[in-house]
Amino acid sequence: MKAVLVEKAGGPENMRIGNYPNPEPQAQEILVRVAATALNRADTLQRQGKYPPPPGASPILGLEIAGEVVELGSKVTQWQLGDKVFGLVPGGAYAEYAVIHENMAMLIPERLSFQEAAAIPEVFLTAYQSLVWLGNIQAGEQVLIHAAASGVGTAAIQIARELGAGKVLATASGNKHQICYDLGADKVIDYQHEDFAEVIQAYTQNQGVDIILDFIAAPYFQKNIQSLNRDGRLIILALMGGTQLADFNLAPLLLKRLQVIGSTLRSRSLEYQIRLTKVLEKFILPKLQEGRIKPIIDSVYPWTQVSEAHTYMENNRNLGKIILEID
Repeated sequence: MKAVLVEKAGGPENMRIGNYPNPEPQAQEILVRVAATALNRADTLQRQGKYPPPPGASPILGLEIAGEVVELGSKVTQWQLGDKVFGLVPGGAYAEYAVIHENMAMLIPERLSFQEAAAIPEVFLTAYQSLVWLGNIQAGEQVLIHAAASGVGTAAIQIARELGAGKVLATASGNKHQICYDLGADKVIDYQHEDFAEVIQAYTQNQGVDIILDFIAAPYFQKNIQSLNRDGRLIILALMGGTQLADFNLAPLLLKRLQVIGSTLRSRSLEYQIRLTKVLEKFILPKLQEGRIKPIIDSVYPWTQVSEAHTYMENNRNLGKIILEID
């Protein structure tokens, strides 16, 4: 099969399409002819040699697939040849064919294209896990979502809205505010020109928010703590801004009874990911079919332009997901 190969760790120019052995489905796996996949920050880090795939996963980049079932493992019972499916994989999505455990695959709703389906798995699973399983969001609680115009951010706004969040606050650059409002954000803060902690205190009348989803880490940590209400939860999902704190006062953690939770999804066990997928599937598929929730796609690239797509993401230009069409 054809697949995107990384010739050596480094920049986007080190990727090319070449030949790679076809994956073979294990007993409970299905083989999917991939029609579309989506970019994630993990892909760019893996390409740079900074984020190796989990043990046993394909070394090929890519965590999300949408396509057609073309082969069944010997113990597969849920799927038939020709079914159109999408789902999260630990690697291998930048290719003509990929394997996925039968319980990780979801049926593509009739109203969605392959490109739209490919934009869903990683970001909606991450957002749902963060808000529900880790953040234990309750109706009426206030949520702050950083990088709100990103794939996870746009998913989190919609999920928080559907779960009855009291107010959804968001940070994004000025040119990305409207999409956040369109998806259900109540207040969008321009992090480039405003102090988000000051805005939150004014907006919430000095109460703060109950849950924060953060991808920036160290530079935002102190202001995140300042922005949380009593019993607030800070969910850290990435370290884009750095890992080291120069100075930090621990007192608010105790005085406000705060929780700081770090999480990744790719390194979770298969059993965990299956349970999460099944819960999200029940929650999201009807809403996708009804149009209440939708994937947000910034752009679609032919996979022959994978280097350009990675460069576009690394320049932080995307609003929503970047899709690769596999032909």
